[in-house]
Amino acid sequence: MPVQSLAELIRFVRRNSAFYSELYSGLPERVTELTALPVIPQAEFWQANSPRGNTLLTGPLEEAVVFKSGGTTGAPKFSFYTREEWREFTTAFGAGLVEAGLRPGQRVADLFYAGDLYASYTFILDSLHRSPVANVRLPIGGGAPPATTVATLEQFDVDVIAGTPTTLCSLAEHLNAEGRQLPGVSTLFFGGESVFSDQQRLLASAFPAARVASIGYAAVDAGLVGLPVPGRDPRLHRAPAPYTVVEILDEHTGEPITREGVPGRVVVTDLRRRLMPVLRYPVGDRAEWTDTAVGHFRILGRAEEGVRVGPVALHTQDVHDLVRAADAAGRVTGVQLVVRRFEDRDGVDRDGLLLRLGCGAGAADLPGLTAAVEKAFHAARPMYAEAVAARHVHPLAVECARHADLAVNARSGKLIRVLDERPHA
Repeated sequence: MPVQSLAELIRFVRRNSAFYSELYSGLPERVTELTALPVIPQAEFWQANSPRGNTLLTGPLEEAVVFKSGGTTGAPKFSFYTREEWREFTTAFGAGLVEAGLRPGQRVADLFYAGDLYASYTFILDSLHRSPVANVRLPIGGGAPPATTVATLEQFDVDVIAGTPTTLCSLAEHLNAEGRQLPGVSTLFFGGESVFSDQQRLLASAFPAARVASIGYAAVDAGLVGLPVPGRDPRLHRAPAPYTVVEILDEHTGEPITREGVPGRVVVTDLRRRLMPVLRYPVGDRAEWTDTAVGHFRILGRAEEGVRVGPVALHTQDVHDLVRAADAAGRVTGVQLVVRRFEDRDGVDRDGLLLRLGCGAGAADLPGLTAAVEKAFHAARPMYAEAVAARHVHPLAVECARHADLAVNARSGKLIRVLDERPHA
């Protein structure tokens, strides 16, 4: 499917999607500029995009692949791609793998996660399959025991390992514990979450000859967002024109940022998806332009729409909803999701989530409140406890604080919903 003109795509979604028809009901009949469209409201988008009674899709669900991302057990988020859309998505991403450093004939181990409708394992395998350079694909998966994974890597003299930083670091820890290294690995492709300086040191101890590079920037809901930019900064990506329009919006005014070095939230428009259209969709990350002439930008961490802790993706609104449900007495006046690097009892630093609850002065039974919130969280997002058991993340922490002690934006005075306190340098 060729890239559609924006005006044609807008006409199509207004005619065929009840959600977009209502969202754009106040706009002129002919719209040709992205900035004339509202940014998609996340809560309404996912409410409309349900398996039954879907009002977002532009046609019946008769031919598609379905994936799940983020969400809690009671409110999972589903994404839909036609066969042609998925082929184009993975083909474009596969071409980006060459920019990331994939070389002809390399042997690549796919350690991303599979099953339960998650996309990353299948997505990377299909992207490698459709990459313009020949490669040998080893679909190991992220759930295989480290010992068997290492054995396979050695048997096949693997050149490239692809996985989340959490998986790669767990593999490095296993090798270090055994006093071993894999010097034959030349590249570690990471995706799904950021990699930090302390993690890079850990990876270097187990894979001394490997460079650490982004495999690319994509999300199952938003689609293709950025292609890797070769160099020393793995946070740099290139807007994937003409497939996707990337905007960085001012977090206070909502206006597009056109100057370099000014942080804002990432919003994307996919010009090829039609079944589940994505027009000015907030990805959930912050970024800044580094070279506007060629569309280069640097990822700065998560925005307020969501947060990722190790392999676990969380939508901010879902967490707020479960806190509200657990707080029967209505004592919580604000919620902040704080992501930090914690040192675990085994001496290893791991990412972890702190839920900071703003509680009124003199609120009673605070231990009971925090226990109720923690229980509700684990019931809604069991993958977090599984990640703790697998030593991928630090256990959840819940604390109460005075509302006045919650962090606010210095400019607007608004409550900051997500604080990322990890070492991004």
